[in-house]
Amino acid sequence: MKSKRPNKKKLGHPRRVLRLPDLDHAKTAVLNTLLSLDSQRAYRFAMDDFIAWYCSEPRLAFNKTVVLRYKLQLESRHLASSTINLRLAAVRRLAYEAGDTGLLSPELAAGIRRVKGAKRLGLRLGNWLTAKEAKALLDCADIQTLRGKRSRAVLALGLGCGLQPIRAGAPDHWSSCKEGKSTGR
Repeated sequence: MKSKRPNKKKLGHPRRVLRLPDLDHAKTAVLNTLLSLDSQRAYRFAMDDFIAWYCSEPRLAFNKTVVLRYKLQLESRHLASSTINLRLAAVRRLAYEAGDTGLLSPELAAGIRRVKGAKRLGLRLGNWLTAKEAKALLDCADIQTLRGKRSRAVLALGLGCGLQPIRAGAPDHWSSCKEGKSTGR
């Protein structure tokens, strides 16, 4: 008599290569977690861009190396670091949701989440005013005249936005104020 072996259920092993329906399912899950319409729009655009790139490449496994290649592709398009970081954040969330739904192994999802973003470069250059110097610049406008009030408002706006006096269009105000002259013009 033949002994029957117990039926072993096939365990659904997470896939390495995700197809378009899998990615769409994970994308929908990500978008459902976002409350803001602007965030949904930005993430949808970023995920659609990644999915288009991913599906255009021949049979790539969805792992950390692929996401690093995507990052290099974004950098080669000369996108700003904040744009690259936003798109990578969307891909990380896509991997997280794919891992949660069983489409991707937790190890692969964790590897993708460890991909570093683009470095933000930039330095503050030039002569920045101290708070005392900024107050002195504002106080040198003659607020008794209409033109002086306007000058003070423009200077306050420029200083509030972090503009230097020369960029704010007020080098003559600053130089004459340093000499002790009031400028109301």
